[in-house]
Amino acid sequence: MRVQIDGVAYVPTAKLVALDMPKLESPFVRVTTEGGRRIVTPEIAEGYEWVFADPDVLCTEKIDGANVSIMLRGGELCGLWNRTNQKPIGTLDGHMFIMGVRAAHERGRVLPLGDGQHFGELMGPKIQGNFLGLDAPMWFPFDYLRRKFSYRSFHQHPKAFEGLSSWFKDGLFSLVYQHYHEGERVPPEGVVFYQPSTGRMAKLRRDMFDWYQGKRHGGDA
Repeated sequence: MRVQIDGVAYVPTAKLVALDMPKLESPFVRVTTEGGRRIVTPEIAEGYEWVFADPDVLCTEKIDGANVSIMLRGGELCGLWNRTNQKPIGTLDGHMFIMGVRAAHERGRVLPLGDGQHFGELMGPKIQGNFLGLDAPMWFPFDYLRRKFSYRSFHQHPKAFEGLSSWFKDGLFSLVYQHYHEGERVPPEGVVFYQPSTGRMAKLRRDMFDWYQGKRHGGDA
């Protein structure tokens, strides 16, 4: 059964099996300080050597929004989730999710994803402080972020711990924010490392370093 929302057709169904976004870990071993902070150390975590050894690894900006995934089938939207919570796409309930995905579709960022489940971050008003200062919801597929907002400079810096720490502290700026604010420079939340040949991922945030003094990620995860 198809439904219409503002003239746009959707195919809602509750009979879909969707996965939650896998938890991403730091490529560096983390320890807990006396103050309860979990910070990274120079030691590379077992199994994450690929982050520093593979020249094809992508280092993509990590943006802090609501984790939203969609299911496409035959070029049509048939499912929408916030983590494991399926959102109705045939009613006004959770409408900002539909608006964000539709805005991404209007910019040609959805249909190229193909059939299957696709993850991304929903950004906009009332979402995690609206880091980008958007006027309306926008869904950013991870595939789009990897293609458009990866740091080429990652492979131009020494990949030893101290070099990365220095880069994160003084030389890392949000590419997405610059895109929406005419080149204005602000620090990003962090980065996601992605290995194209295997699909493996890892994350590294600024608040994981001992020098960081600002607001930390919820739960310090």
